[in-house]
Amino acid sequence: MPDTPPLPSFDATLIHDESAGIERLLEIMRALRDPDKGCPWDIQQDFASIAPYTIEEAYEVADAIERQAWDELKGELGDLLFQSVFHAQMAQEAGHFSFQDVVTTMSNKMVSRHPHVFGDENREKSAEQQTSDWEAIKAAERAGKRETGTLDGVAVGLPALLRAYKLQKRAARVGFDWPETAQVIDKIKEEAAELVEARDQLTPDEVEEEFGDLMFVMANLGRHLGLEPEAALRRANAKFIRRFEGVEAKLAARGKKPEDSDLAEMDALWDAVKADEKTGA
Repeated sequence: MPDTPPLPSFDATLIHDESAGIERLLEIMRALRDPDKGCPWDIQQDFASIAPYTIEEAYEVADAIERQAWDELKGELGDLLFQSVFHAQMAQEAGHFSFQDVVTTMSNKMVSRHPHVFGDENREKSAEQQTSDWEAIKAAERAGKRETGTLDGVAVGLPALLRAYKLQKRAARVGFDWPETAQVIDKIKEEAAELVEARDQLTPDEVEEEFGDLMFVMANLGRHLGLEPEAALRRANAKFIRRFEGVEAKLAARGKKPEDSDLAEMDALWDAVKADEKTGA
């Protein structure tokens, strides 16, 4: 008598119930990770292998917002939510915590951090006072986790430019900061000169170190100007794409591709694209 295949441990009815909301998504994730009936790829994953996808999905959310692609944003937010569900399912399998624990923890945190909304504190505060209170609450939370150093708790896995911004912001809270923007610009000049010197005289590792120093100070300048370096660089990336595509379009009108052109021609077309942007052409 042939062996009877094991029954799936998930609820197929719930999976096909489009009105079931988050419970449906959680059940789909359980099904994908089912050791007998699930998806082989999903079963093989762990926290480390999924983390890069989580970061990527967060950036795709930011990209949709940047482009004001609201129809796409719904799907991108769903992709990001699914990443949380994936991590929570793996955590539950390992006995760490459940998705409901994630929800409860987040809800408790938001209630705790907004005493002017959910508690008895006065709601009539300036944005600056609310930010100050928020940072004080987070500092108390870090102390509860025995994160006593000023820079403790700034996630290692953040993109380096964003982490530089956050590290500098933390240091500034305790007075370790240039008081004037002009001093940051002077430091940029100094670091740029050191990079040029390193390029001509030092090893590749030392050149990389000097380049990193320059980028670090550039992030600090953004903070002094009230700008987030990641957001500014995303805008610069989008502008570069838009203008280079304009160059390609102008080349195509001449029956050419970039590889058929040269720097002088493409640079002139770049200037033409910029001029078109200014005139709205």
